[in-house]
Amino acid sequence: MKPIISPSILSADFAHLADEIDMLNQSEADWIHCDIMDGVFVPNISFGFPVLKHVVKLSNKPLDVHLMIVQPEKFIPEIKALGAYIMNVHYETCPHLHRVIQQIRDAGMEPAVTLNPSTPVSLLKDIINDVYMVLLMGVNPGFGGQKFIENTVKKTRELRDLINESGSRALIEIDGGVNINTGARLIEAGADVLVAGNAVFSAADPLAAIEALKNL
Repeated sequence: MKPIISPSILSADFAHLADEIDMLNQSEADWIHCDIMDGVFVPNISFGFPVLKHVVKLSNKPLDVHLMIVQPEKFIPEIKALGAYIMNVHYETCPHLHRVIQQIRDAGMEPAVTLNPSTPVSLLKDIINDVYMVLLMGVNPGFGGQKFIENTVKKTRELRDLINESGSRALIEIDGGVNINTGARLIEAGADVLVAGNAVFSAADPLAAIEALKNL
């Protein structure tokens, strides 16, 4: 089964965002990954709902919204109003994670949870059957173009084992440092979804880059 490819528009050229989204519409990408950063949980600010409203109008792909922010549950109505397919929150920002996951599902979206590189997979054992997807960060969140953290491959295997042992149907998504080489190793380790930013938008031929990832 081919992996799901979710290009991250964090690496897109925002001066030509309509052209970038049109390229993704014509590509083999499955979703569009939207990284929202608040400058509090992560040391950077990306973009917010005014930009996402334009992305929604331009895109014919489902939105994979990744909230790298504190108190993400406050924005469930806004994310839902965008028509997002997936709302992804960080484990580290949600002391009442089960409640947030349920609120996301009750709003009609697929709930997902993200782990930072230093957060162990074992902490998900009590929530793994309640989530649509788990995202493992392959870099420390906040900036694109960082070097891939090698332990992510081992962590992907650990998560695959947890999912199999629990009977969960959760997908495994990887975000950060994903390219053809790391992507192949992550798929072999059990990943289902690859988020790619620089590997797509900095490529000489972004359509070919997406196709190559899709055919790993």
